Amino acid sequence: MTQAGILKHMVTVADATRCRMLRLLARQELTVSELCAVLQLPQSTVSRHLKTLLDDGWVQSRRDGTSRFYALAELAEDARSLWGLVESTLDGAAESRQDDLRLDSVLAARRRKSQEFFSSGAAQWDHLREELFGHSFHLQALPGLLDDRWTIGDLGCGSGLVTAALAPFVARVIAVDGSAEMLDTAARRLHTAANVELRQGELESLPIADASLDAAVLVLVLHYLPDPARVLAEVARVLLPGGRLLIVDMLPHEREDYQQQMGHVWLGFSESQITRYLSGAGLVRPRLHPLRTAPNTRGPALFTATAAAPDISEHNTAAAPVLNGKALPTAALANALA
Repeated sequence: MTQAGILKHMVTVADATRCRMLRLLARQELTVSELCAVLQLPQSTVSRHLKTLLDDGWVQSRRDGTSRFYALAELAEDARSLWGLVESTLDGAAESRQDDLRLDSVLAARRRKSQEFFSSGAAQWDHLREELFGHSFHLQALPGLLDDRWTIGDLGCGSGLVTAALAPFVARVIAVDGSAEMLDTAARRLHTAANVELRQGELESLPIADASLDAAVLVLVLHYLPDPARVLAEVARVLLPGGRLLIVDMLPHEREDYQQQMGHVWLGFSESQITRYLSGAGLVRPRLHPLRTAPNTRGPALFTATAAAPDISEHNTAAAPVLNGKALPTAALANALA
């Protein structure tokens, strides 16, 4: 930067009021009226100093509806060094402590505005949120918790609805189904998803290599399968150590007409059945949770079940080998297998 540029920066921060502003805006985005409240200055004075700071690149602004918020800008190295020196002289000063207390009051007033809304509208909040954003936006967002390095198997993918929900959040989805017609439908739905691979194959003999998946999902699939235990054993084969399985399916019901109309093999599953299947497949930490029934739906109640492929520590502790009535240490077992 030229000498003139450096001198201009120094002139800008030579004013005590502008320095107080910068210190506040480094901590919090504020409107003009909020700056007035903290600094206890008239709007004309605050606006005049803000214009100087904006013109010299110390402050940036953004519009939020009818309001405009100001904050400390991304400073160039020379300005950042200068500001660090100035700020260190301001911290701890009596005037700065007063500014901080008034800033806390301004932020508390923001919170009260929200709290007053929720206090008066708590009973209507779900309805208001659904009216604004729809009834399932939060469910669409939850896959964002997945690791973006994962490969996930959508097993029994059908028309690709679940695959489409997972694909934006993970590295790769392998979607498997036995029906060519279903895969054609899925291909049309997923034609823009470059990280999805569609494979035709039976779930009893998955076209996936051993230990390939970080996670697998079986959504409304298990009740169509003649041998759920065999399929879950296949899932255990293709999961990496510690890999997760998610099942969504029907709780036990009496709707035998589904077997005729929709080809169901099983009338739902109890917790003990699912736990037995998962444990028999060598999966660990099984959990089952009934899902809340949505209004105006006609199908049976659903559950979600989860389990995991054992990781190394679980392999070593789940069934410790015994010799002459004593468990072998893990290290001894590892040496024996090496």
